[in-house]
This record gives sequence, structure tokens and C-alpha cells, in this order.
Amino acid sequence: MKALQLTQYNHLEMKDLPTPAPGPNEVLIRVAACGICGSDVHGYDGSSGRRIPPIVMGHEASGIIAAAGSGVKNFAVNDRVTLDSTISCGKCAYCLRGQDNLCNTREVLGVSCGDYRRAGAFAEYVTVPAHVVYSLPASISFPDAALLEAVAVAVHAVSLAEIAPNSAALVIGAGTIGLLCLQALRVTGCSRIFVADIDESRLALAKTFGATAVLSSPSEFVAQMLKLTDGEGVDVAVEAVGRNESVSTAIDSVRKGGTVILVGNITPEIKLPLQKVVSRQIRLQGSCASAGEYPRSIELMASGAINVKPLITAVVPLEEGPAWFKRLHAREPGLTKVVLTPGGVA
Repeated sequence: MKALQLTQYNHLEMKDLPTPAPGPNEVLIRVAACGICGSDVHGYDGSSGRRIPPIVMGHEASGIIAAAGSGVKNFAVNDRVTLDSTISCGKCAYCLRGQDNLCNTREVLGVSCGDYRRAGAFAEYVTVPAHVVYSLPASISFPDAALLEAVAVAVHAVSLAEIAPNSAALVIGAGTIGLLCLQALRVTGCSRIFVADIDESRLALAKTFGATAVLSSPSEFVAQMLKLTDGEGVDVAVEAVGRNESVSTAIDSVRKGGTVILVGNITPEIKLPLQKVVSRQIRLQGSCASAGEYPRSIELMASGAINVKPLITAVVPLEEGPAWFKRLHAREPGLTKVVLTPGGVA
């Protein structure tokens, strides 16, 4: 099969690799589309430490069933599907509690680190356990479905915020996840949603998705936020960047007793203003991947409640992947989501 492999940091090559065979409880998926995630870009240059070459990256995928193992009963060849990128065991205490994102033996598609290596979906075929696969309605195109993983991440993050009626929220970071969190907040009935970023093109998208107001000057984020909320601060801040400055802004922007949802994780460690968090009784809530939100996410996309089309900058053949990775890594303005298509699936 054709595959796009990270052979060394900052270098991708098209390779001819063996087509994987599904195990008894696995399916072989012919990949129709796979999105380039920000984590793939950070893996591309080695900064994340979670894409150790050689590795076929890619975890935001959709396609059709090409073959199914002997133990698979719910899927048949040619079924349209999408998949959860988190490969969980389904048996440990966390999985049994519905927290498969915290599975004791959790692996992520397209990741290679010190603990494991699992080939991803920047390839014509990929194998995954059938229990992480979901049927895809005909109303959702394969390229759009490549964003379902990101939608599920956003829906999960917002679910942890426990949004009450008439709440006010701030989303910090208007990348793909941040803009999807904006839409997920809107679905909950959150009445005022503010978005902060330094990229004007991303903030323009935030406006089209219904942001109450957008903030573009980092030095004034907190002051603007307090002014817009009569000095109180927002009920919830969703931090979708993962840097010292943005986490600090999130903490300073919530009201006393407010909640900060931590989704971004670019920086492994940050400084924590402990006294502010304790004395203002702020809840810091980490959010990891998703945990059972795929069916709801598919429903929201199919109904149009969450719209991913404006987030897709380009849908291009797999062979063009190296050039697009370079553009994304260079942080070229105006780029949001790029979807690669290995080909062969209508």
C-alpha cells in the first residue's frame, strides 16, 4: 500500500509498505480521508516526542471497511465508517467506567513514543479494533468526517465544563479545536461566548460561528474580558493552546468559583498561580481526547448543529502531504485544517 511515512524529523516520504491484516476483532479500513492534526505537526519536527521516526502518522480518519476479522459482527465490507483515534482495551477499570480515554493500556493511532508504536492513517489502509469504529451516515462526506475526532474532543471538553443556563464562556485559541469548542458551547445554550486569538483570519471564522465578541490583543485580553462581563469574569474558560501565557489568561478571566478547561498541551509544564486558584476557588479541569462522544458528535454534524466545512482549508492527495506539512509547520497564515486523501474511495 501507499503510505506517507515520517522517516526522520522534518522529512516525510511516500513509501510502499505491506498492507496490514486485521486480527479476529479488528477491521481493515481503506482510508478515504485523514486530517493533519496540530499534534502531527508538532510530531513532525520532534517537539512533542510522540512521533518517533519511522512512523506513519495520522489519526483523524474516515473510509470504508475493506475486510473484517472473524469475530467482527457489526460491520461488513464497504460500510462507510469513521474511527476513534484512542485505542482502548475495553476491559480495565477505566474502560468499564466509560473513561476509555484514560484506559490503562491506551494507545493513539499514528503515535510512536517510548511506550508503544501504532501505525496511523496517512496510508491507503489501516487496521483498528472494531469497538472504536462507528458507522458514518451518507450525509457526512469523508473529508468532513475526518474532523469528527476533533469534534468529539471539543464536545468532551465542553461536557466537562457543566454549562449552566445564561453562562458566559471564553475560548482561548481559535484553531480547529477552539473553533469547535465554540460551536459545542453554543449547542449547550451558553449565552455569551468570547474568543481570543492573535490570528485575525481565525477570529473572522469565530465570528461566523457565532462568537459574541473576539479579542485580538494579548496584552489586553484580561482587561477586555472583565469589561465585557462587568468586572465579574466568565463562568468558564476553555484553554485550547497550552502555554503559560494562555493558561494564565484563562485563570485571570474566570469569575470566582469559575472553571478552566485545559485542552491545549503544547507545553509539558506551566507555572501555576496557586494563590489565585485557591483563594478564588477556581476549578482546573483537564480534558483528554474523548470518552464516548462519537455518536453525539456524528449526530451534531449530521444535523448541521456543528459545521466543519469552513474549517477545511484544503483536501489534497496523500502525495502532497509533505508540502502541506511544511506550510503548516511554517504557520502560514490562513491555514486551518488540511485533509489528505490516499485515493481509491469514492
